[in-house]
Amino acid sequence: MLIPTANAIVDVREIAPAERHPHIFSVFGQLATGEFMELVNDHDPQPLHRSFQMRMAGQLNCDYLETGRVEWGVAITRVATAHDVGRCCGGCGGA
Repeated sequence: MLIPTANAIVDVREIAPAERHPHIFSVFGQLATGEFMELVNDHDPQPLHRSFQMRMAGQLNCDYLETGRVEWGVAITRVATAHDVGRCCGGCGGA
């Protein structure tokens, strides 16, 4: 399977644990629908996945690219915006 080039590669292995999720959410927030980021981590990012599902259900897909003892790779694709899934706060005026 040919994997397209990520729109962003986010390697959080050298980022302090408390700063990882905010950084990842910030990068994800910059993705357009259909774009994806490749997350590189030192463990299975299940807690992050749960956080995404709580905050952004229906807006993303996560696909493992690599699972291992030292490095995990996950493609996180934006499949919709908050507006698309009826969770818009109204601040964008429907854009």
